[in-house]
Amino acid sequence: MNETQILVAGGGGFIGGHLVGSLLARGYRVRSVDVKPFENWYQCHELAENLILDLRDRDACRRAVEGTSQVYNLAADMGGMGFIENNKALCMLSVLINTHLLMASQEAGVERFFFSSSACVYNAEKQKSPDVTPLREEDAYPAMPEDGYGWEKLFSERMCRHFREDFQLATRVARYHNVYGPHGTWDGGREKAPAAICRKVIEAKLSGRHSIEIWGDGKQTRSFTYIDDCLEGTQRLMESDVDEPLNVGSSELVTIDGLVSIVEEIAGITLERHHDTTKPKGVNGRNSDNTKIGDLLGWEPSIRLRDGMERTYAWIWDEYVAKHGPRTAAVT
Repeated sequence: MNETQILVAGGGGFIGGHLVGSLLARGYRVRSVDVKPFENWYQCHELAENLILDLRDRDACRRAVEGTSQVYNLAADMGGMGFIENNKALCMLSVLINTHLLMASQEAGVERFFFSSSACVYNAEKQKSPDVTPLREEDAYPAMPEDGYGWEKLFSERMCRHFREDFQLATRVARYHNVYGPHGTWDGGREKAPAAICRKVIEAKLSGRHSIEIWGDGKQTRSFTYIDDCLEGTQRLMESDVDEPLNVGSSELVTIDGLVSIVEEIAGITLERHHDTTKPKGVNGRNSDNTKIGDLLGWEPSIRLRDGMERTYAWIWDEYVAKHGPRTAAVT
C-alpha cells in the first residue's frame, strides 16, 4: 500500500468514480468526496474513505483535504449541452469549489493540485465551422469561452496558476474534450451526446419505433475521449512537471450524424432521423490539437471512437433494460 493519501473531489461522479478505482488499483490511499447521497454515486468504492461534503463550503474543503498530499478536483455542477446552456449560474457557482479547495490545500500544505478544466474554455470564434482547425492550448486567449460553464473553468484555471505563482502550490490543469464511457449519466437531462445517442438508439430498438431525434442539424463536429484515455492522461499530467494547461482529448473528429451512424452499426439497426434545430447544439466544430501533450508527455489518447462506443453502448443497454425491462419482442 502506497502511504500517499489522495483526495478525489467529485469522486461520486463519472470521471471521479473511475479515477478513484484507478488510484486504488495502483495502491494509493484515497478519500472520495461528493455532495450527492451515496445511493446516487456512480461508483462507490469500499476501499476508499467515502465522505459526503458540500465543497462549495470552505470548512468542508478543509475537512476534505486534511492529511492529503495530492488533490484531484473533478467536482462541478455540470452536464451535457442541454444542461450547461440552461443552468449558467449553477455552472458558475462551481467556482466556489475550486477556490475553496485551493485555499484549503494551500493552508494544509498539499503538494499537488489537479484541476479538471474543459475544452469549453476555448474561444468560440475559433469553433464556428464544422471543418474546425484543432484547438491548441493558446487558443483560449483572447478569451471568449462557452458562457457560464466555460467562463468558470477559465477563471479557475487562472486561480490555479496564481496559487502556483504566489503560494508555490504545484498545480496541474487538463482541458478535457467530451469524455464518455460506462458508469456515467445516460438519462435525466445531464447526459452528453454519446450516452444520449446510445439511449435513444436503444429506446428505438426496444420499442420498434425506428426513429431518432438529433439535436442540431447533425453536421456539428466533435472529438470524444474514452474514459480510459482520460484517466491515463490525467495521471500522467499530475505526475509530470508540466504546469501549463494541456488538452486531454481525442483528435478523432466526427459529426453528430456520424456518431449516430456508429451507434446504429453497433445496434444493428437503421433509424429515420429527425433533426431538431431548436435544441442546444453548442459550437459548430471542436477538436483537440495534441501536439503539446505529445511533445511534453510523450503520449496522447489513442482509443478509437468505435471501440469506446461499443463498450459504452453495451453498458447503457444493460442499465436501460435493468431499469425499464425489454419492452417489446423487437430485441434481436
